[in-house]
Amino acid sequence: QVQLAESGGGSVQAGGSQRLSCSTSASGDDWWNGCMVWFRQRPGQEREGVAAIYIGGGNTNYADSVKGRFTISQDNDGKVVYLQMDNLKPEDSAMYYCAATLGVFKCHGDSWRAAQNFASWGQGTEVAVSL
Repeated sequence: QVQLAESGGGSVQAGGSQRLSCSTSASGDDWWNGCMVWFRQRPGQEREGVAAIYIGGGNTNYADSVKGRFTISQDNDGKVVYLQMDNLKPEDSAMYYCAATLGVFKCHGDSWRAAQNFASWGQGTEVAVSL
């Protein structure tokens, strides 16, 4: 497991932007086979996969609800993953978590959407979007 720490949440008006960051303690060549995903969870609902990135290749996946509005990216070392959120809507309000695991296939198909596939989690950061 790796240590993850999110930052960047807060309150924003609808139509605005926010950027979340997830810093990882991961090291070594194995990390280039890592998959990192941003999940979100609204009260009373299950965690929803929002966006995924494969550290080694930069391949990305997005939930339909955020395509064209959110962008997942990483720094050159693959140690920080970002979620740029634009044109935010009230329904984007949630606790956002980053999660990580090893294995390129965890970032493929629908695997990245399943929270049970990820062993390492951050503590979460809250995003609140108001009208």
